[in-house]
Parts: sequence; C-alpha cells; structure tokens
Amino acid sequence: MTGALLAADLPWLLYRSFFALPRSISDAKGRPVNALLGTVNALLNVIDSQSPRCVLACTGAEEAVYRVALYAPYHAHREPMPKELRRQWELAPELLQGLGWTVAGSADLEADDVMFSHARKEEDEGGHAAIFTGDRDLYGAVSEAVSVLEVRKGGEVMELRAEDVRGRYGVEPGQVADFIALRGDPSDGLPGGRGIGAKTAAALLVAHGTLEVVLAEARAICTDDAAAVRAKRGGAVMSAKTAAALDEQAELLRTFKEVATLQRIEVERPADSGTDYAQGARVAREHGMARLSKRLSELASAAASPASKE
Repeated sequence: MTGALLAADLPWLLYRSFFALPRSISDAKGRPVNALLGTVNALLNVIDSQSPRCVLACTGAEEAVYRVALYAPYHAHREPMPKELRRQWELAPELLQGLGWTVAGSADLEADDVMFSHARKEEDEGGHAAIFTGDRDLYGAVSEAVSVLEVRKGGEVMELRAEDVRGRYGVEPGQVADFIALRGDPSDGLPGGRGIGAKTAAALLVAHGTLEVVLAEARAICTDDAAAVRAKRGGAVMSAKTAAALDEQAELLRTFKEVATLQRIEVERPADSGTDYAQGARVAREHGMARLSKRLSELASAAASPASKE
C-alpha cells in the first residue's frame, strides 16, 4: 500500500514487545529496553513491506475518562503498568521522533481514537491510511481508504479490508461498535448482552442493521407486538428468550455501544516524511541501545548506497 499513512498503536506495540521479549535486553546501564527494541523493529518491518508516506505513532490516555464515567468497570481489570515498562514508555517518543517519525496523542482520549481520527482525516484528504494495531476495535475504522495491519505468526504483516472484517465478525465495519456492545469485549471489561455470543450478535445485526433496531425488535416481541410475533413465527433470528434478555439490558447495551464507539477529534494531517536511519542510530546509541543502533546504521548505509537508488 505505497504512499499510505501508517498510523501505529504505540501502547499496543510497547506492551506487546515488553511481554514478548526477554527483559535481559538492556541498555548500557543494565536497564530493560526490550519494549523499545521490539516496537522499533516491528515498525521497521512494516515500513519494509508497506512503504508508507510517513509513520505516525499514536498514543493517548490509558483509558478515556468519559468511558470510565459511562461504565466504571471499563479497563478496571487491567494491571498497573510495570515499572520497567513505564521508563521505556516515557523514552519512546524521543526515540521514534529521532527516526523521523511523528508522535501524536491525546490527554483525554485513547490511542484508538487518535488513530481513528488520523485515518479519517487522511481519507477526507483523498489519501489512504493503514492502522497497525492488535486491537480489533479498530475494525470499525476500515473503509475503502482505510485498512488494518496485523502481525501473523512468523512476523508476516497482513492487511485487512472490509471483506476480512465481514469474514471474521460477520458484520460490516460500520457495525463493529454495535457488535461489541452485543457480544462484549473482555479486553476492555465489557460483558456484552447476557447469553449473546459472536454468532448471535452477528445474526441480529445482519437481520436488523443496528443495535437500536435490535432493541426495538426485542421490545416489540416482549410486548407481543403483532408484527413482531408474525416475524418470529416466520423464522426470525431473535427468540423470545433472547428478546427478554436484550430488553432487560437495553440501556446497558446502549452504554456499551457508546463506550465502544471510536471518537473523532480534530487533527492535522502530517507531512510526508521518510525514515532517518542515521539519526535514529545516533539516538539509539545515546540511550545505550547498541543492538538497535547497529541495525539502524546498517540500514542508513544501505539507503545511502548507489545500488539502493537505482
């Protein structure tokens, strides 16, 4: 996808790398740098396969205040950030900016919202965006101009389009927040509708379109609306038991959808920018990251060689 904006989920990359790589990977003072090394290497691999017009590393609040206000258990089950990761988290922006990459964030909203906002801005400006994340909430951002990049086993990068979202969830990208509300999202602490699994959630949305229409149908069935009863007898996907559960939880499910809905904020479109391997090598060396500095120096030499310009 040459020329796309690469919007990367910096919190996900740091957490993923911190727990995937040994903490024995350290700087000159013996402090772990595994999260930083893994994050940069992952982005370098994506750059190699995707050739983006620029790299935008997105960050934000660990949980948006408004989401916690809507539903207190949101993210409540998550452990505090490990101390050894906190230091690397704070160093990440300087290291990534040293590579010529842009870092964008929000004090109030989450990295998901920042990525979503930049992807939509890119789309509005006639460009394309690729969102690099492991968070499936971002499936809701997929469009003709926006894709999601995921890492497969072995490090292969897979680009997901609308048909892939349909294949995995059984719904359109624009229905993902409704789907999450019904099915739930354990990673965010959202339980979803009682007794509603992924297949039922998808079937309800295929039949009715939106959560609001699903809830209206449930209310009609529970009140024995004649049309709803006829539909039920004709093989509708919503049983009386499912309707009762949905009707009882209607307001809570609306809250789950509001929590799951990606928020758009005002952002500026970043300018085209290549990767500055030489400067990145210097910054990595200053932070005692010899292994990363060596790799970046080699990439800088390769980029400067006549053969690379042919």
